[in-house]
Amino acid sequence: MLHNFQLKGSEDKPILVDLVFEETQSQKPLVVFVHGYKGYKDWGVFGKMDNAFTKEGFALLKFNFSHNGGTPEQPIDFPDLEAFGENNYTKELDDLQTVLDWITENSTYEKEYEKEIDTKHIILIGHSRGGGIATLTASKDTRVKKLVTWAAVSTLNRTMFQEGPELEKWKKDGVMYIVNGRTKQQMPHYIQFYHDYMKNEDLLNIEKSCKNIEIPHIIIHGDQDEAVPLFHAENLYRWSTKSILSVIPEANHVFGAKQPWTEKEFPEHFQDVLDKTLTFLKDL
Repeated sequence: MLHNFQLKGSEDKPILVDLVFEETQSQKPLVVFVHGYKGYKDWGVFGKMDNAFTKEGFALLKFNFSHNGGTPEQPIDFPDLEAFGENNYTKELDDLQTVLDWITENSTYEKEYEKEIDTKHIILIGHSRGGGIATLTASKDTRVKKLVTWAAVSTLNRTMFQEGPELEKWKKDGVMYIVNGRTKQQMPHYIQFYHDYMKNEDLLNIEKSCKNIEIPHIIIHGDQDEAVPLFHAENLYRWSTKSILSVIPEANHVFGAKQPWTEKEFPEHFQDVLDKTLTFLKDL
């Protein structure tokens, strides 16, 4: 098993990777987990869900985007706020592409894991903004055979991109700060984030991408999601003709979880997410 293995990501910053599976000398489908905004692979319950997948016969790969604000020495939380400020959607798409290329094209990987992992059966799971990045990728990358989105966004066009005083101030100052409610850090977004979106607006169109998806897709969302309201899931379901919509009553954006997660059992809503996900993956 690999933990905190490093790949070279956007602008040569490292992508930290975990890869786990039970050694059985038989190939297993590979689940690739894509974290969301202000997220990382070890956040709360995401850092503890390995066994849920491996005991059901899947390999699980989790990774940190290169510019998520973590470092190899401190992958949890956000010691590198400069990198966070320089992050954008196209860097995240490039990082996910790098991970998929490493899985499918790296000869060292193939020699070491070819008996254990079926690289022709790749599944993407994306949470929140990571669900948007996973959706964009799944619509174009034929290596992806199934798509699972958890509390996913249906658009990457954020309110901060809209014309008005806030955008004008951002352009003038060159940076906008968002407070992290848990760590209390002032997290920067440099104006390049806006320019990158505007330059690549068509590439980043989730509606258009959803309409091109030809693989099985399950959309799991809580009806009490305070960060990404339920209408995002309803949009995805309407646009993605191969999709199933599964709404979890009373569930919030992180399905009852928090960072750190110190309990032995998962919260009820997140366990429901895992159960629905694994049933979907095994039934298809």
